[in-house]
Amino acid sequence: MASDKVIEKVLGLRTARIIEKLGSSSRVCLLNSKDILKVLKEEKIIIMACNTRIKHAIPGIMRAAEELDAVVAFELAKSEGDVDGGYTGQNPKIYFETITGYANEREFTKPFFIHGDHITVKDTTSKAIESARDLIADELEAGYTSFAIDASFNTVADNIRITADLAKPIVNEGIGLEVEVGEIKSAGSEGSITTVEDALEFIKGLRENNIYPDILAINNGSKHGNYLEGEEISIDLQRTGEVYEAVKPYGVVIAQHGITGTPLSVVGRFADYGIRKGNVGTLWQNIVHEGLPEDLMTRMKRWAKEQGKNIKFATKPFKEEIDSVDKKYAAPIEEKAYQEAKQFIKAFRAEGTASIVFNGLGS
Repeated sequence: MASDKVIEKVLGLRTARIIEKLGSSSRVCLLNSKDILKVLKEEKIIIMACNTRIKHAIPGIMRAAEELDAVVAFELAKSEGDVDGGYTGQNPKIYFETITGYANEREFTKPFFIHGDHITVKDTTSKAIESARDLIADELEAGYTSFAIDASFNTVADNIRITADLAKPIVNEGIGLEVEVGEIKSAGSEGSITTVEDALEFIKGLRENNIYPDILAINNGSKHGNYLEGEEISIDLQRTGEVYEAVKPYGVVIAQHGITGTPLSVVGRFADYGIRKGNVGTLWQNIVHEGLPEDLMTRMKRWAKEQGKNIKFATKPFKEEIDSVDKKYAAPIEEKAYQEAKQFIKAFRAEGTASIVFNGLGS
């Protein structure tokens, strides 16, 4: 465990913006992901990054991280939480205040970061680019301490150009940056596996533009969302390792997206292939849905069916009801999230990573 002196030094690394938002007396250890990764890049561990679309899972995740002395991250993708709240009803300010509110309430002391996941740019139009730029500005102002720009839908050349342009304010503030090459598909769809050549071209192209990312997300066969019944889970760890070895000299590690539904026995091997950040999202939504009042879930499912949409899109129109459910529903959801988070942290080999970060940054 880290000494009080070391912890104080690390708390002093929080940005001026974060200290102002939390208050100078706050012990909430919200750090820049760049600082965290600086210590953990060479460790064969994975930071669990949680897309908490619904708030009731958050305290359970924090309790697991506190108990297991683990670094974690909390994140929302552009679709989940843009400037207008995305499909979860959480804009950057709401999400930041929700996470830090729980951290204060539950006296969460371990290092963590808040990540702007999948700030997507699906084409080369100025509308798509400016929408992403606006979100980055909002997330910076809100207090996010990590960012992922995803222009992987475009050619590698356009991806480099768009990512380099959008990353400038993030780089100027010295904040951790994730980038993506090779579009990661949704469950039930297909996509091409990222090649070593594309990954190298992408990273080198960004460096030529003075952009030095910390994390690279790739398509290695994983998929977003729930896997369909009977659908094969096929993650190419060999290719992942080859990409990692190619980009490692540039200080880059790999992010694994689309983990929900992957057996923990497989998840445990990811760290051997350069994966240092693992996104877990749909799992927390599933846990909350299982614990909500039956009448509420019935109405949400009916709404989704009538709208012809995935159940996740019911989160925003029913947000007030979901957020205000009685403790007899919220407490079991928290407990289930706590149990699942413990399993993932252990599978990710992340136990003790909080002390590693404290001692690495504070010694």
